Amino acid sequence: MTSCVAEEPIKKIAIFGGTHGNELTGVFLVTHWLKNGAEVHRAGLEVKPFITNPRAVEKCTRYIDCDLNRVFDLENLSKEMSEDLPYEVRRAQEINHLFGPKNSDDAYDVVFDLHNTTSNMGCTLILEDSRNDFLIQMFHYIKTCMAPLPCSVYLIEHPSLKYATTRSIAKYPVGIEVGPQPHGVLRADILDQMRRMLKHALDFIQRFNEGKEFPPCAIDVYKIMEKVDYPRNESGDVAAVIHPNLQVTFVSLKGTSVSLM
Repeated sequence: MTSCVAEEPIKKIAIFGGTHGNELTGVFLVTHWLKNGAEVHRAGLEVKPFITNPRAVEKCTRYIDCDLNRVFDLENLSKEMSEDLPYEVRRAQEINHLFGPKNSDDAYDVVFDLHNTTSNMGCTLILEDSRNDFLIQMFHYIKTCMAPLPCSVYLIEHPSLKYATTRSIAKYPVGIEVGPQPHGVLRADILDQMRRMLKHALDFIQRFNEGKEFPPCAIDVYKIMEKVDYPRNESGDVAAVIHPNLQVTFVSLKGTSVSLM
C-alpha cells in the first residue's frame, strides 16, 4: 500500500487568475490576494498570486490573439522573442521565465490555475496525470473537505485531449474550474466555492510538508469518451438546440476510478 509520495517538500506555489480574461472569479481572487495575501499565506511556503493575461482581463475577453491556455508547448516557449509573435505566445514566454522553465528542476512546484465555465459542472478539479500520487491525494483531501458539496475530478490525460496548459509549467499542475457562471459576470456563490477549494489545497500542502501521512485512497474521475456534434443541415449550420430538460444538467462524461494502492 502506498500513501502520498513526493521527493521533496513543496516550496513554491503560484495561483494563476485571468488565464481567460472573462472568467472573473480567479481574476477577483488573485487581485484581492495581491493586495492582501494573508488568506493564502502558509508557513514555509512561497505563495505567489499572479494575473496571467492582463490585457485580456482589461478587455474582459477570453484572449487577445490566441488562447493562452493552449500555447505552453516547447515549440512556442522556445521561439525567438519578437513583436510579430501573438501576444499570448510572448506572454507565455514571460510566464515560463518567471515560473519555469517548464520541465526543469527550477520550475514552481505547484500552479493552481483558476477558471470558470458556463457549464453546470459545479466544483471541478482538473487532473492531467492519473499516475500522479501527490495530486490524487490532494484531490481526495479537497473532495472530502468540500463534502457534502460535490467536487468532481476531470481527467484530461488522453492524447486527443492533452493541450499545453498554462499550469503545465509546474511540477504539479492543478486546474480549478467552477460553474456555471456567465462570462464577464461574478457570482458570490461560485467565488466562495473556489475560495474554499484553494484553501483546502493549501492546507493539504502544509500538512504534507509537516510530515502528515495520508492513507491510500481512490477517487472517481470523469473523462470524455466521445464528442457529439449538434445536428446540422446541408449547409453545415446548427439545426437544433439543447432540449429544455437537459439544458442545465451535467455534461455526460464517462466515470472511472483512480486508485492509490
